[in-house]
Amino acid sequence: MTTPAVKIDCCTKRYGDFVAADGVSLEIAKGEFFTLLGSSGSGKTTTLRMIAGFERPDEGHIYINGVDVTRLPANKRDVHTVFQDYALFPHMTVYNNVAFAPKLKGMSRAQIREHVTRAIEIVQLTGFERRKPIQLSGGQQQRVALARAIVDRPSVLLLDEPLSALDAKIRAEVREELKSLQRTTGITFIYVTHDQEEALTMSDRMAVMRFGKVLQVGPPLSVYERPADLFVAQFIGKANFVEGTLVGSADHRGIVETPRGRVEAMLANPLNAGDKVVVMIRPENLRIMPGNSPDAGIIRQASYLGHGTEYLIERNAATFRALELRRRGAKPYAEGQAVEFSWNWEEALVYRAESPAQ
Repeated sequence: MTTPAVKIDCCTKRYGDFVAADGVSLEIAKGEFFTLLGSSGSGKTTTLRMIAGFERPDEGHIYINGVDVTRLPANKRDVHTVFQDYALFPHMTVYNNVAFAPKLKGMSRAQIREHVTRAIEIVQLTGFERRKPIQLSGGQQQRVALARAIVDRPSVLLLDEPLSALDAKIRAEVREELKSLQRTTGITFIYVTHDQEEALTMSDRMAVMRFGKVLQVGPPLSVYERPADLFVAQFIGKANFVEGTLVGSADHRGIVETPRGRVEAMLANPLNAGDKVVVMIRPENLRIMPGNSPDAGIIRQASYLGHGTEYLIERNAATFRALELRRRGAKPYAEGQAVEFSWNWEEALVYRAESPAQ
């Protein structure tokens, strides 16, 4: 069995009565881009800081490449951290910022030049070596921080919401570069974010956290299409939610009585007849068609997104969100137009109304 790059074994961290990390256990493979996703207070940054050595768990152990580093200080671990604020030395040039760690390690001048030149080349800042941070854009400063972190090829690179200070356009560009950088270097990346789009687009696997606990771990596709519970379903992506009561089921196919009639959907978890439930349907899984039957809805809002159109459809005092991908020559539905919609039962999921995480 391959030794994981990082193993977190039942780690708990308390600050007084507040439990920031509650029995967290994770295994992160070598060369993996792994994301810790959660809102403020979920425990994701505390978990990252325990890996880095900035915080020591009250219970549990941290292993890096099979070695127990729980009690090792941060500077003795083969990891580097990239922070939100970049933490660059303002009086130093780009070259000297990146060369700082190799100099501390006593590398020869030739080795330093080779490592720094390669790191700067990887982050596409060749030609900027003599500039100082104040002469760079936010995106360029972030690249310097990344070059400084990878210059001596640590086993693990920890990234604490590194794109949060960038505007939307630059953030999208740097996001693509980050993923490419990870593939180029082969370094294990552990990335912390509250931005689900970042997690879905960059990760090999991701962990969704809440109240210090890990709720679900898996590839982005699995987490998006099969959320583990109602909280994850509500937290990841957009969705429609219909409350009701489970009246029957067979072979994972549930029948739910709702205020708008009976619907069928797949059981996400074991449930019993009579349970209060919520049916989740992703907007892209709603099929829209023109119609004016008594069960039709009215398009109250149409938002053109370029790749498709998102509709808000009002039906029986409830609002549904639908996403229709753009097809060349197809005419979008107009606001005020009557439409009917449906979904395949396999593409909707039934959850217990009160999530175990709540």
